[in-house]
Amino acid sequence: MSSKTKIVVLRMKEIIYTAIFVGLGILLITLFLVMFRPKKDSVPTSGDAVHYVPGVYTSAITLNNQDINVQVTVDSGKIASVNLVPLSEAVTTMYPLMQPAMENLSEQIVKNQSTKNMSYPTESRYTSGVLLKAVDQALTKAVKAE
Repeated sequence: MSSKTKIVVLRMKEIIYTAIFVGLGILLITLFLVMFRPKKDSVPTSGDAVHYVPGVYTSAITLNNQDINVQVTVDSGKIASVNLVPLSEAVTTMYPLMQPAMENLSEQIVKNQSTKNMSYPTESRYTSGVLLKAVDQALTKAVKAE
């Protein structure tokens, strides 16, 4: 029996180039998959009508053992008003930005019928963020199940 030995000579430069091109190819494919995958959480456009169960819905905010309720009044297709209840004198003294921030946000929410893309002054950004979160919680209670 005769065995013929074959010797294959690979140059190191060719192996390195091949590894680099394979790595770049995998990176490119991964990048395309990440960029062009469908989005799961799509933001409803202004044309999408949100239907609410008419009523008054509240969400609580606790500040130093004091509960403040954000009250949202909705009709079947729109947000009618957003208020703070009960807003005592102690709360307005301890948190002077609470009422002006709520008035600003309430005006925008009723006008835009959404809590998205709100604008508020930088000095009340944290207060406005807490209030918007409470309004969103109250609105989720009001959304009509399809």
